[in-house]
Amino acid sequence: MTKFRPLHDRVVVRRLEGEQKTAGGIIIPDTAKEKPMEGEVVAVGAGARNEQGQVVALDVKAGDRVLFGKWSGTEVKIDGEELLIMKESDILGIVAA
Repeated sequence: MTKFRPLHDRVVVRRLEGEQKTAGGIIIPDTAKEKPMEGEVVAVGAGARNEQGQVVALDVKAGDRVLFGKWSGTEVKIDGEELLIMKESDILGIVAA
């Protein structure tokens, strides 16, 4: 990825690919698949400012696997790669390794 750095409490996430088949072995076509709600954090901003003007660091970091809401984020294309930019508050949680 280029030298793109999100601002404030924004996070750049790469969607992880969903299942290609059902449990019964039926292949799901791209048009019928739901977009995955799991991704990998690619980059994070410095953090949001609190009421005192201090920067509060984010809880997520690059490399974390996260779950996010179905309609979260804004889809963007950076260096030909489709990514999501969202606020940290749109992230539901970190998936343990």
